[in-house]
Amino acid sequence: MPNLVYSVKEKGLLLLVINRYDEISNDRIDLCPESEYLQVCTKRMESGTTFKPHKHNPLERTTTKTQEGWIILEGKVKASFWDIDDKKIHETVLEKGDCAVVFHAGHSFEVLERGTILYEFKTGPYYGQEKDKTFIGEKNEI
Repeated sequence: MPNLVYSVKEKGLLLLVINRYDEISNDRIDLCPESEYLQVCTKRMESGTTFKPHKHNPLERTTTKTQEGWIILEGKVKASFWDIDDKKIHETVLEKGDCAVVFHAGHSFEVLERGTILYEFKTGPYYGQEKDKTFIGEKNEI
């Protein structure tokens, strides 16, 4: 089962989900609640698995914040996360095949191995750092 990290400040607010590579099963596991903008699932698939050809219908969607995720392809990353009151709430090392999806948490990471490769994905559009980000001080550690 994925590791769910909830806010201490706002009861019931899911800040982020971390899924380890070795936790991926043959069953589809939705890592994100349907109410979140970013949707990610996992599933191991065998040769011959198919999906019917399809495309997605245009739908009006409104997002009020950027949500972000990473999949580590090679190497290791130390990921740190902050609650909505800017207090550090969680820290972990993400390794090859691991995935972190951030809904409402502040976050940073430090690359621990040379040659680390990852996918980063987020909701868009992106309007630049000035509009998109507020930097958090390193105060109030875990």
